[in-house]
Amino acid sequence: MSVPEISVVIPAHNEAENLAQLLPEIGAVLTNRAHEIVVVDDGSSDRTAEVAGGLGSERGPVRVVRHPRSLGQSAALWSGVNAARAEIVATLDGDGQNDPAFIPALVAVLADPNVGLAAGRRVGRHGSFAKKAGSQIANGVRKTLLADESSDTGCGAKAFRRAAFLRLPYFSSIHRFLPALFRADGWSVVEVDVVDRPRQHGSSHYGILDRLVVGIPDLFGVKWLTRRRRRSPFRREGKSR
Repeated sequence: MSVPEISVVIPAHNEAENLAQLLPEIGAVLTNRAHEIVVVDDGSSDRTAEVAGGLGSERGPVRVVRHPRSLGQSAALWSGVNAARAEIVATLDGDGQNDPAFIPALVAVLADPNVGLAAGRRVGRHGSFAKKAGSQIANGVRKTLLADESSDTGCGAKAFRRAAFLRLPYFSSIHRFLPALFRADGWSVVEVDVVDRPRQHGSSHYGILDRLVVGIPDLFGVKWLTRRRRRSPFRREGKSR
């Protein structure tokens, strides 16, 4: 099997109905580019794995990685990127709210060899008041403590260099801090406006407590970590922004 140009990694927990709509959309967007889709079934109790496994195509096969129990979004992301075969990885949330039409725009940013991460920035955001309020508060605190210049780290639509991602230190909430970690390793980070769509099926698995009770204490650990990453002899030398 030839190595694809793009691997699309999707962490998913009980998202069978949303994946049934999302995966064909990805195939349509990337129809002229060799790609693969890696769905990480994070301990789902529905038919997430079966639905995903049945939606592959010759141009863009779907591969399924299964966690026997739910390990969380960061663990699912890490498993998916490890399983990916392309040098460039794009990520989307499994709930279908990230529009795959923006994958080419995110990937295009990586044509600049100094850019390690293209991060989606949601416009017209949908979701409950608690979800949006939690994100706004957590984003404000994060920007104050980390000075990472990122306005929406919670957006699941991203594209990055697989090798650079795998050099990052893994921890259980790494998905919330990718811009700060890429910058600490000497990469530039560019934000790309993406359209947020309403969830069609099911309900969010993340709420205000996930972003505040768990996320904010992690900020202090990431602040400590990024300061020391900048002194690493293995840090990529380059102009980050």
